[in-house]
Amino acid sequence: MTPQTPGSPLLARRRTALTLAAATAVATVVAGAPPASAARGHAPGAPAALTVDDRTGPLNVEGTPRFGWLPQDADPGETQTAYRITVSEPGGDLVWDSGKVASDQQSYVPYGGPALRAGAAYQWSVRTWDRTDQQSPPGTGAFETGISDTQWEGAAWIRRTTTEADDYTLARTEVRPSASPVVRARSYTAADHTYELYLNGTRADRGTSFGYPGEDYYQAADVTDLVTAGEPLAIGVRYHWYGSGQGRPAGARGLLMKLVVEHADGTREVFVTDGSWRVARDTQFVANAERRNGEGDRVERQDARAEVTGWTRPGYDDSVAPFTAAEVIGAHPNAAYPRLIGQETRLAETTVAPVALRTAEDGTVVADYGVVIPARPAVRFDAGVAGRTVTVRAGYTLTDTGRVATSTLQSQGTNMSFPYLQKDGPQQFRAFTHLGFRYLEIPDAGEEIALDDISAVVVHSDVPAGREASFASSDATLDAVWTMMKRSALYSVQEAFVDTPTREKGQFLGDAANISYATMGAFGERDATQQAIREFLRSAARYWNAGNDRGRYNAVYPNGDGKRDIPDYSLMFVDWVWRYWTETGDRALLAEAYPAIRDTADYVLRHIPATGPTAGLVTELAGGSGAYRYGIVDWPEPGRFGYDMSAAARTTINAQGVDVLRTTARMAEALGRPAAEVTSYDGRAADLAATMNAKLRRADGNYVDGLSATGAQSGHAGQHATSYAIAHGVAPQADLPALADHLSAMGMKQGPMTAHWLLAALADAGRPDAVLRLLTNPDDLGWANILAQGGSFTWEAWTLDPGTNFSQSHGWGAQAVVDVQETLLGVRTAAPGAAVVDVAPPAVGLDHASGVVPTQRGPVRLDWRRTGAGLLVDLEVPVNVTARVALPVTEGRSYRAAGPSKATFIGIENGRAVFEVGSGRSSFHPVADSAAQPR
Repeated sequence: MTPQTPGSPLLARRRTALTLAAATAVATVVAGAPPASAARGHAPGAPAALTVDDRTGPLNVEGTPRFGWLPQDADPGETQTAYRITVSEPGGDLVWDSGKVASDQQSYVPYGGPALRAGAAYQWSVRTWDRTDQQSPPGTGAFETGISDTQWEGAAWIRRTTTEADDYTLARTEVRPSASPVVRARSYTAADHTYELYLNGTRADRGTSFGYPGEDYYQAADVTDLVTAGEPLAIGVRYHWYGSGQGRPAGARGLLMKLVVEHADGTREVFVTDGSWRVARDTQFVANAERRNGEGDRVERQDARAEVTGWTRPGYDDSVAPFTAAEVIGAHPNAAYPRLIGQETRLAETTVAPVALRTAEDGTVVADYGVVIPARPAVRFDAGVAGRTVTVRAGYTLTDTGRVATSTLQSQGTNMSFPYLQKDGPQQFRAFTHLGFRYLEIPDAGEEIALDDISAVVVHSDVPAGREASFASSDATLDAVWTMMKRSALYSVQEAFVDTPTREKGQFLGDAANISYATMGAFGERDATQQAIREFLRSAARYWNAGNDRGRYNAVYPNGDGKRDIPDYSLMFVDWVWRYWTETGDRALLAEAYPAIRDTADYVLRHIPATGPTAGLVTELAGGSGAYRYGIVDWPEPGRFGYDMSAAARTTINAQGVDVLRTTARMAEALGRPAAEVTSYDGRAADLAATMNAKLRRADGNYVDGLSATGAQSGHAGQHATSYAIAHGVAPQADLPALADHLSAMGMKQGPMTAHWLLAALADAGRPDAVLRLLTNPDDLGWANILAQGGSFTWEAWTLDPGTNFSQSHGWGAQAVVDVQETLLGVRTAAPGAAVVDVAPPAVGLDHASGVVPTQRGPVRLDWRRTGAGLLVDLEVPVNVTARVALPVTEGRSYRAAGPSKATFIGIENGRAVFEVGSGRSSFHPVADSAAQPR
């Protein structure tokens, strides 16, 4: 969201340069040197939640490790004034000691010692000091370094020689580690596109890489417990390459693996892929299967009769068919595989059971998982018959007869079947790839199928333990909407952010940005967002690196259809990076992105003509094609609600342009760029906003959809135009009440893709009641209406229109998670990395709300209840955080603060009593104005 000019209210959603600078300054003062009068209390506790690069105990840290922790202190109002980090070898030899560093920084603290060995394990510790200069015990953690492209120690890329479009390959070798006890074993594996690693029959790892050559990933795994000294070790890998698709480039089929085994006697063995490996077609998967849809996935057909058994176990004879010698492509790196990146994200897998078993009219057994899940289904059969085909089918809804619905609309235009050919006897079908679904039918099984015969492996990117948000309120519908949005966000991230886990499975920029808002807010997620931002930066470097292309990003990346963009998605990228910076305080990634961000700001400026009918406005912003040319506005098309797509200077694009220019100025400021650079972007943003207000408003103050090429105002003034003008800080402050009334009276006239900006606009205008109504009205389009129709996952559109393939598992509508947290609970980050948080419960609407909001510096816990005199508030703030609490007052009333953490009363601002309070627990209750908290 756009930082605004100075003068915005304290609690406005739009941040100002002054507000951000002040917030940073406050954090520095509060968390810096201890005040002379600070009472000496308890020493801090050992820091907790230690991370390296945002992960606990990562196995392949690349580049400079960056440390993070949460200070612990039982005393109220405490801060961290200094830290000391040490890094050691596992045996205890010191590698680096930072010494005592006077700083409140507790995230992304860079390692500053000598070069670390590749593929090596390290221990680290951190101590902190409080405001009275008392020292904590150490918190301890561990991490391991990754390996560079020159450190694969002879490992070669291998493959099975084939031209199959759907390539399932088995690769194996057998080795015998030496007799000295194994103390550490690590595998490093890369494959296009998906692999499973087995050691002596046990699955040791699973990974995916959908990158372009030079952008592929490798994954490290701890396999110590699977390697026995002196005993045979069968190493087997199944990899699946299946060409290009919406969310993946074709890449180059192949496998690369290195297994490092370290022994108690100090010796080290390395086993690698090379010409000694044997490969075979995985005949369990039927060749030449048809595509599920036009997006790239193929129907997964399995033939249990053709399963290659025993290939992952020691002693298997791979000297005969079906195994043959592997084709060696060459040692890594090579022209086909020039670079690999250590994978930071990991796929979490959870086996779940159906909540109920149904029987259709024709006797077909249908499992109901209760909600839509992204999962790999599994079915156990006790009495299989060789050659019998059981067409296991997943789906979102049921027909009137109780079978899984297969229409284009109900299946997202996707063949969601898993045809399975049985062998004789007991067996289990286990899908290799996932789909999103709620129901699973097992027709013609030939035997009774019980509830415990059916399961599914739910897959999503892992998220940090202990950082999940919670929310509960006096409105049961809102609570149900929150739960659906939160679940939808998590279930929309697998190998990457995806538009849907069923149809495209592609990382669209707009979808990724929206979902990332929610995963950061609801789960404290960082890794998937960092990975995605860097991937879109790579798209700019690959495709948008010269001339008028500069400043743009691919609409989908990685992807199989090359260079293509959507203009408003490119503009969304700037806001997304800003949101990440605000939530995390990760200056390094902000600096990494800034050159591309500047290009995007200049891309906007290149499209503002100095003369002509649309002078001063962003006009026909180059990019897109067909329905996306010059911008998508909203999607699917019904979500535009008649927006005038013929406008040459669109209001939405111009509002985003203001956002891009202002945000670029704020980024420049945060990075210490020259003052002239900041002033230039700020000035151009102000000019664009002024021109918008001069040319794009009607007499009643509402915004039209844009100007035609002749300069005529559009005859249509859709909700998007006015909501964007408010949410992006263009609309004059004095106009906000009337504009909010207008927006609220329209109901929901924006699609799920952009609905967050409508909620943000209403919140900015002081209408939390309207935000609550839009989120909970089952009779209007929106989230509650999805629930009322039996949905359990946010949709692509508000409606399921006949003749379309609109998705019933689209995470972009989950972005409104943050609107619940910021507007209806009342907690938002106010300074980068949450050094300062704003706590501002809504003045009207809910009677009660409570929740936990994860921040970079720890969880903020808030519980408030409305009374006739005001709010009863209980608040808990993490160590090293300052909260600015702003509570609505009624005439003749104010608030008194109590609790272990002492709040300072600042004054009455904009109808709210404003306090500042540090870490620990505090409470606030309404009192007569004469008894209010003194300054």
